[in-house]
Amino acid sequence: MPVEMARDLEETASSSEDEEAVSQEDHPCIVWTGGCRRIPVLVFHAEAVLTKDNGIRVIGERYHLSYKIVRTDSRLVRSILTAHGFHEVHPSSTDYNLMWTGSHLKPFLLRTLSEAQKVNHFPRSYELTRKDRLYKNIIRMQHTHGFKAFHILPQTFLLPAEYAEFCNSYSKDRGPWIVKPVASSRGRGVYLINNPNQISLEENILVSRYINNPLLIDDFKFDVRLYVLVTSYDPLVIYLYEEGLARFATVRYDQGAKNIRNQFMHLTNYSVNKKSGDYVSCDDPEVEDYGNKWSMSAMLRYLKQEGRDTTALMAHVEDLIIKTIISAELAIATACKTFVPHRSSCFGKETQEA
Repeated sequence: MPVEMARDLEETASSSEDEEAVSQEDHPCIVWTGGCRRIPVLVFHAEAVLTKDNGIRVIGERYHLSYKIVRTDSRLVRSILTAHGFHEVHPSSTDYNLMWTGSHLKPFLLRTLSEAQKVNHFPRSYELTRKDRLYKNIIRMQHTHGFKAFHILPQTFLLPAEYAEFCNSYSKDRGPWIVKPVASSRGRGVYLINNPNQISLEENILVSRYINNPLLIDDFKFDVRLYVLVTSYDPLVIYLYEEGLARFATVRYDQGAKNIRNQFMHLTNYSVNKKSGDYVSCDDPEVEDYGNKWSMSAMLRYLKQEGRDTTALMAHVEDLIIKTIISAELAIATACKTFVPHRSSCFGKETQEA
């Protein structure tokens, strides 16, 4: 929220004789917080993308709010901001209120942020998003607080550094194991193995014990994608979006070793399964439990009907989210204090899959 907008709104709201003040104070995009309702918070309405409501656009236009998108193609973000009256500026411009970027900012850029500017990344957030850094952070928390308190990962090894330890564990339990690149996404480079000889050691990878007896729906493996927003690391403030997605594999699950290379059976990533000839999409937004993507609500209703304790399930999921973020909290909070001049300049949206 720009400082200028906050001042303008405060001055506007202080005059009871100004009819425009009333209209701005009661605007659906503004929520007042803080003592004596002095702090305006801008609320985005997703439906504005479709309705193109001029009443929604007036806030961004009146206060000359602007944004820039750097090194990413976020069409939905651009549509929502435009629908709320934000003006897009050139990626090299320094005159903006919001920077939405697909990569992390260098420290010298973070130091230049004014109080009226926000960016969608915290410094060193790779401590959370890179698999190798997250693994090391969780191991550190296990040493500090006890293994049981932070037993939120299957047994994992970072290769090639921990190759000998992995082979020792493999000799006691032959797997299967799942291999993942440390800095990739969307299922790229992920595969299953049942012998260390099947692993390529040309780059850093994580090898984890594969969960061989997953919870299934109609014999298909699935995961849940949740959306988490962190607005501050000091103090730590975490929001969990109330809805999410259940993403299904496209081939029925079978524990047999002969299927170990079948990504459509073992991986639930949309980027992988959309390439399958068995992928089923649903084009009706009113239908939540059809095809290879369900709403999380539909998934929970199904599990509850099957006698599962979904309340306890979600409590465990929330505990997992909190402990995951806490594991990286110290490094990110320290970087914020070092590089970010204003506490409210950064926010971070992460997806977590359970």
